[in-house]
Amino acid sequence: MRRRHGVLLTTALLVQLAAGPFPAVATAPDSPNPEPTAQCGVVRSGDTPLGDAEVTLYQAGDGGHGGPRVLARTRSTEDGRFTLDYRRPEDPRAVLYVLADLHGPATLAAALTGAAAPPELVVNERTTVAVAYALARFTGPAGVSGTHPGLQNAAAIAHNLADTGTGDIAAALATPPNGHLTSTMAEFNTLANLLAACVTGDSCDRLFDLARRPGRERPHDTLRAAVDIAHDPGHNAAELFDLAQTSPSYLPALSAAPAAWTVALRYDGNGHEIDGPGNIAFDADGNAWVTNNYRYDPDPTVPVCGGRALLKITPTGQDAPGAPYRGGGLYGAGFGITVDAAGTAWAGNFGFQGDGCPVDPTPLERSLSRFTPDGTPLSPPEGFQQGGIAQPQGMASDRTGTVWTANCGGTGVTRIPDGDASRAREIPLPAVQKPFGTAVDPTDHLWVTGNGNNSVQLVDPDGTPRRTVTDGGLRRPLGIATDSRGNAWVGNSGILPVPCAGSTADDLAAAATSATDDPATRPGASVTLIHPDGTPAPAPFTNGGLFLPWGIAVDGDDTVWVANFGGHRVARLCGTDLTACPPGFRTGQALSPPDTGYPSDGLDRNTGIRIDPSGNVWLANNWRTVPFRTNPGGHELVLLIGAAAPVPTPLL
Repeated sequence: MRRRHGVLLTTALLVQLAAGPFPAVATAPDSPNPEPTAQCGVVRSGDTPLGDAEVTLYQAGDGGHGGPRVLARTRSTEDGRFTLDYRRPEDPRAVLYVLADLHGPATLAAALTGAAAPPELVVNERTTVAVAYALARFTGPAGVSGTHPGLQNAAAIAHNLADTGTGDIAAALATPPNGHLTSTMAEFNTLANLLAACVTGDSCDRLFDLARRPGRERPHDTLRAAVDIAHDPGHNAAELFDLAQTSPSYLPALSAAPAAWTVALRYDGNGHEIDGPGNIAFDADGNAWVTNNYRYDPDPTVPVCGGRALLKITPTGQDAPGAPYRGGGLYGAGFGITVDAAGTAWAGNFGFQGDGCPVDPTPLERSLSRFTPDGTPLSPPEGFQQGGIAQPQGMASDRTGTVWTANCGGTGVTRIPDGDASRAREIPLPAVQKPFGTAVDPTDHLWVTGNGNNSVQLVDPDGTPRRTVTDGGLRRPLGIATDSRGNAWVGNSGILPVPCAGSTADDLAAAATSATDDPATRPGASVTLIHPDGTPAPAPFTNGGLFLPWGIAVDGDDTVWVANFGGHRVARLCGTDLTACPPGFRTGQALSPPDTGYPSDGLDRNTGIRIDPSGNVWLANNWRTVPFRTNPGGHELVLLIGAAAPVPTPLL
């Protein structure tokens, strides 16, 4: 079952302490071999130093065996400077962070670990927003607490947002594929201005009232206000923007209110490798394994052949050692990727390529590739071809080691018991046309979408077809995901025919470009809920800003996230656990703004969507908004930082 965010915090961490941001936490015991060290720093708001702040260095809690520990405490001098003398924790994975209490509701924060410690640590509104978003799912009333690797990865990602050595925008956010290419940098500065309006002004009460999530306790300091905004970014978005205008300390800033305060950060690996990322799977360390439809070329007018590289991107956006990986029969992998119980990565070779590529894809679109965690191919040069592989798309793994793939160009699915390709067998599903998306539920049953005939098939763990679903609003279904209770959630594109079994990429492009802001041009765009016994909900869900739904994911709170192949947006729906939704909400009700979803100009046409152990929502910019048939691929992965409840990985 998925881990609920609530289990990340002990009961003690859930108690709100009225004494301010410094709970009654234990002082860290001396190590047997202590390593004394000192960290210098300065507390500022914009360019203004803040003196007499109580500055405390914490070691984050481990998520189940105690809360944060105080490592050092001091006060800033008149020029805002401070020195923290402490002993390094024995645990090399310990996450350290600093809080600066300004004797009231203003509390600033900075992550000390996750990157090289700077000679002088800057604690300001930017570093506070970075902590609030990156560590949103690990920050409770008594401080920061969480488990490996989610907590550690989150601390590292905070340094992609704010530079703790300068207090400026971090290089990852300030430069392409981010920087002035998207509005995220300006939005991040606007969030910092929002906190500054409280730190140096008199708008704290207004901030806390607006940031308060429905049904939740009102935040009592600026850090927790920012955390609440990260949790519910569409709540009071316009009013929060207006408040930020009262303290324009950080520039560039937004000139108009966003629909939601999601922080979307783009990754492009080494800058010349991602072209048509199709889908994403996470390993136990939170690294993202990504399929690549095409060979990289930045020029969309140049014909490209199928991608022969499997990407492995670290949580902070760099290539893993030795990545990208090649060999093992890789060619034009599409929506099919999974990491199995043994930690090996599988990709389905669909045979994608652009118009004008001279390669005949027919012999290359009938295999699977498998790689060890370090990228060594385990499949032969022609890939694994046993079990009736035909234009494979969605893939899934279960806890026993069985791997499944949907054969979009065939008649069913392939089952690989224990990951042993020599034992692979084809399982015909005559009631399903163009099998596409796959998901395994908590009882190891397989769910498969049929894009060609508006169907979903439930399959027993041994491969026996169990029940076919054809109602519930299913219409050109693509992605599918299951929640902790065994329910299946289906993304209904409405009009998109996947390019297999007679359909072509031109058919897909024509359908996608026909969709406009007028809902009449994209009929059937919705999400269907199917209960564990195969009974669908009476009607599909059509809200939350859905626009050509494709991939779908369920987070650790059983909240549902939907990637859209149009509209530059992500939809978020209330799941079956109503305690994770605002009071009075129903299953399927929109948590994202109903008309727009969570929009971002950093998104293109998205297919894959996955949640990592830090609570980041990852999306694949699969196609450009206006695709060229020679090379339609997009070139980025996009993260909504801290937006979701964390999910243990790999997803089995």
